[in-house]
Amino acid sequence: MSPLLRTSLVFVAIAIFGLFIADTEIAGADPWAEFGRMALGAVTPNFTATDRLVEAVLQTLAFALLGVAVSNVFGFGLALLFHFRIVRVGCAFVRAIHELFWALIFLQIYGLSPLTGILAITIPYAGIIAKVYAEILEEADPAPARAVPYGSGALSIFLFARLPDAWVHLKHYSMYRLECGLRSSAVLGFVGLPTLGFHLDSAFKQGNYSEVSALLLLFYLIIATMRHWMHKRLLPFYLIAALIALPSATEISMTNIVRFFTEDIVPHPLRVAESIDSAVLWNFWDWFSNLMVHQAAPGAFNAIVLTMIALVGAGICALTMFPLISPKFFGVKGRTLGHTFLVVVRSTPEYILAYVFLQLWGPSMAPAIVALSLHNGGIIGHLIGRHTESMPARQDSPKGLNLYGYEILPRIYPQFLAFLFYRWEVILRETAILGILGIPTLGFYIDSAFADIRYDRAILLIFITALLNIAVDALSRRIRGRLRLKTTLNHG
Repeated sequence: MSPLLRTSLVFVAIAIFGLFIADTEIAGADPWAEFGRMALGAVTPNFTATDRLVEAVLQTLAFALLGVAVSNVFGFGLALLFHFRIVRVGCAFVRAIHELFWALIFLQIYGLSPLTGILAITIPYAGIIAKVYAEILEEADPAPARAVPYGSGALSIFLFARLPDAWVHLKHYSMYRLECGLRSSAVLGFVGLPTLGFHLDSAFKQGNYSEVSALLLLFYLIIATMRHWMHKRLLPFYLIAALIALPSATEISMTNIVRFFTEDIVPHPLRVAESIDSAVLWNFWDWFSNLMVHQAAPGAFNAIVLTMIALVGAGICALTMFPLISPKFFGVKGRTLGHTFLVVVRSTPEYILAYVFLQLWGPSMAPAIVALSLHNGGIIGHLIGRHTESMPARQDSPKGLNLYGYEILPRIYPQFLAFLFYRWEVILRETAILGILGIPTLGFYIDSAFADIRYDRAILLIFITALLNIAVDALSRRIRGRLRLKTTLNHG
């Protein structure tokens, strides 16, 4: 048995075990009636139901463009320093915290100001971009660097030998990261920022599914046409327009900022103590251990179970979906429908997908499993499907299922696993934010702590979430290294 197959079967076995212990009960009162209302809304979009719709679209674009542009600058600089351990650890920590949690943190500091939205995207994205750009540069063809004349400076070698080979991958990834930024910008509306997500949240809660349909169609249109309207020559104009389109800034209180860092996030037993003594330290230990036992441990356990099930689910979805856009299996019309389907599942933020399924099935892990599997499977399926476009086929290659099973699948499987393990950390990050919807992962307890104005608990739980993500990322890198898997073709 090959190492690739053996590793795959281990993860499948873990996911099956996870299904037995996970809460996947369908608790919706009348899911089919609700599904019928959603389906009716999907075919009767109402573009006039949303007040200030154009403004919401522009601000969604503005937050995404500015956040991704700034994160690209910092991320590229950090990628050049990624060989330093302190840089790697710092990037791992900031990217391990989901942008929605960064937004919740900055809301307490800056309120509903444009700075909250831009920083919520910039900080984690800079860490993500640094990691990906560093890997792209590391996996670049070393031959040009060896051909540089002896005595050339490090800067010359980088600019004329390493960077040109990696540039196309950097450019493709920056476009993909902008697509992610648009999803993140929309989701920030669920915590109060004036993007499309704000109106989606309101429409969902009121059951106005025709309005929901219209908002999502606009969002899909923006994503689907991005390669047509996003040109490097227009980027300066877009960035200036984005600055103009941002909502008016609210007054930032230095008092709130100082209080947040010096009082709010200090653990309660230490904050109320006049001096540090053994009694205070015992109270602190009681506070800490109670939080770990009753919130951090069960939240982390549920997050890991959900992650492992969704990881395998995403893999199954990707292997099912990639033929939809592959010229090896479908003609132009079939691929057009396939592309449309994949645009929908990969462009719809997992938070919104889970929100939809929660309306149908009630609060359990089932909506989260399906949402994470579809969203991440759509992303990987899109990347693998595009990879098969340039894959030569033998003249005597079989057709149909035999082509899939004996010709294409064995050749794309290493690349598929590389993307899947690369998404492992991402899926774990996403399980945390789904806790905001009531699914008992770490995010559930973080959101509850913010709602109860217990910022000390929230920050500690976010820190634990980051450590868990860092551990999974390290394990993922180790597995990819042992299996010699690379993601250079197009990072996910």
